Amino acid sequence: MSFAFPRISIITPSFNQIQFLERTIDSVLSQGYPDLEYIIIDGGSTDGSADIIRKYSDDLAFWVSEPDRGQAHAINKGLRRATGEWVAWQNSDDLFCPGAFRNFSEAAAQCGEAALIIGNMNLIDKDDRLIRDIKYVTPTYDALRAEGMVLTNQAAFWRRSVHDRLGFLDEELAYGFDYEWFLRLLRDNKAVHVNQTWGGLRLHEATKTHNSPTGFDEEYRKILAGREASTAARRYHQLRRLFLMLMQGNFNYVLRGIGRRLTC
Repeated sequence: MSFAFPRISIITPSFNQIQFLERTIDSVLSQGYPDLEYIIIDGGSTDGSADIIRKYSDDLAFWVSEPDRGQAHAINKGLRRATGEWVAWQNSDDLFCPGAFRNFSEAAAQCGEAALIIGNMNLIDKDDRLIRDIKYVTPTYDALRAEGMVLTNQAAFWRRSVHDRLGFLDEELAYGFDYEWFLRLLRDNKAVHVNQTWGGLRLHEATKTHNSPTGFDEEYRKILAGREASTAARRYHQLRRLFLMLMQGNFNYVLRGIGRRLTC
C-alpha cells in the first residue's frame, strides 16, 4: 500500500516515574516512524527523570521539566505545542507496541472523516510481562455513557483539529479527565476501531487506579451527572459489544471473558 504518512504528535506527561520512563520513551522512538513529533512534559520530577529525558533530547521536538498543575495540565501543554495531523498521549509508565504508528497510519489512510481511531491494549506488569489482553469495539458517545471507559488513551489517536472546536482536557479533573475528553470528542464525531494491539497499560503499586479507586468513581459520577444511561441502555450496549466482538472473530476472547465472570 502506498500512502503519505500523516504527521503524528505524541505527548508524554511525566512525573517521578524514572523506573518506567525510559521504556516509554523507547517505545515511541523505536517505532521508526518517518513523521513523528515527540513532546515530553515533565512536572519537575525529583527522581532523576529529567536526566533520562535529556539523554534523548536530540530526538524530541520539545521537552521541559517544571512544576505544573497536574497530569491534564501537562498533557494540555503538550497538545498546545503539537503540530501533527493526529495526536495522542502516552503516560510515562505505559508503552506503545512495536509497529503501532505504522499500523495506525494505514488505518488513518482509510478512515475517511473519522476523528478518533483506537486499537486494543495489553495490561502489563512492572517488568513488561503480559497480564491479559483487552479488546475493544468501535466506541460511541452512548456506549461511553452506558459502560464507562470502553477505550483507552494508550491506544487512541485523534485529529488535532478537534481541539479548535472542543478545547482541551479539563484540568479541574484529576482522575476522569480522559473519560470526560472522550465523551466530549465522541458526542459529535465518528470513531473507528482497529482490531490490533497498539498500547500497553502498566499495572503497578504507584498508579492512580491502584491507589485512588474512589477518586475515579467520584469524578465519573460528576462527569455523568444528568446524563446517566438507563439500565436498558447499559444492557443494550453490553450486547452490542458482545455482537461486535463476535463479528471481529474474537471467539476465544469472549469465551475467556465468560469464564472469568463465572469464576468471580
